[in-house]
Amino acid sequence: MESLQGATAVITGGASGIGLATARSLARRGAQLVIADIHADNANEAASELHESGYPTEAFVCDVGTDETFADLRDFTLDRYGSVDIVMNNVGVLTSGRPDQLPVSEWERIININLMSVVRSNAAFLPVLIAQGRGHIVNTASFAGLFTYSYDRMPYAATKAAIVQISEGLRLYLQPQGIGVTVLCPGPVATNILATMPPTFGPEVQTGLPGEQFGVLLPEEVGEQVAEAILGDTFMLFTDDQVRDVLVERASDWNSFIAKQTEKLAQH
Repeated sequence: MESLQGATAVITGGASGIGLATARSLARRGAQLVIADIHADNANEAASELHESGYPTEAFVCDVGTDETFADLRDFTLDRYGSVDIVMNNVGVLTSGRPDQLPVSEWERIININLMSVVRSNAAFLPVLIAQGRGHIVNTASFAGLFTYSYDRMPYAATKAAIVQISEGLRLYLQPQGIGVTVLCPGPVATNILATMPPTFGPEVQTGLPGEQFGVLLPEEVGEQVAEAILGDTFMLFTDDQVRDVLVERASDWNSFIAKQTEKLAQH
């Protein structure tokens, strides 16, 4: 997109963290917003903050784990603004436990929220974007979806890897139709995602980290990266370019890479 002036952006999980930071960055560039979040108070507070700063913003309370949510969100946005230009699928939840301790129900919960929310979003918004021949989709994945550095959050990592693959397929399909796709793969970011994580299933486990070279970013830094990626039509957005070296190492010798990761975890 050449400009965000007057563009309508819908952000799920938009009331905090990366979602809210991105909303602020898009608003400063002229976008009008729909902040969608499961927490009504947070959504209303975020929308009020932006509105009071002079940015057109609406709050929408929704549960992305339900089938009807995105159709309602789409209709609400079209009713308020008359168009949808940017859709950011940003909801993500974590769980923790050893692979033999995590119940199937917890896998189902994570897949339903993290992955199926993107599927539901596509079903509601893609026809609109395709019909108008313009727009941009941002899907939030993670470093955890690019390479494995732990084993205690496998459902989360699996869904984030799937989002990377979905985003690649969408890019191939939608780019010729005038619609951009960005997959955001954050490393460590200071958000409140841990607040929604249930207690560890089974014995406590030491969570692996992506690497000591990756510092913790503020959400505001990532929000700016997302806004620039939309304007620049960037597909893969790493929050830290040092991850490229890790991915090259893995691709060069995957067997040695996973052996090295195993050794790291064994030392903790």
